[in-house]
Amino acid sequence: MRKPSDLWEAMGAVDDEETGHVLTKLFVMYEQLLACNPEDQEALNFFRNLDIALIQTAACNLNRR
Repeated sequence: MRKPSDLWEAMGAVDDEETGHVLTKLFVMYEQLLACNPEDQEALNFFRNLDIALIQTAACNLNRR
């Protein structure tokens, strides 16, 4: 497994058009984990953190307007 710093670099190399694909792939992977086990803590944490990131981004975008 790559280190977080290596993953940051790899994410920076992803084209803007592919960023949505990466996020969709992560979403589907964790959604499948929850389908197999609705109590999967790793998947629940992912979706909680995704929700927080979406809320923070929306708030940041509102503050820019």
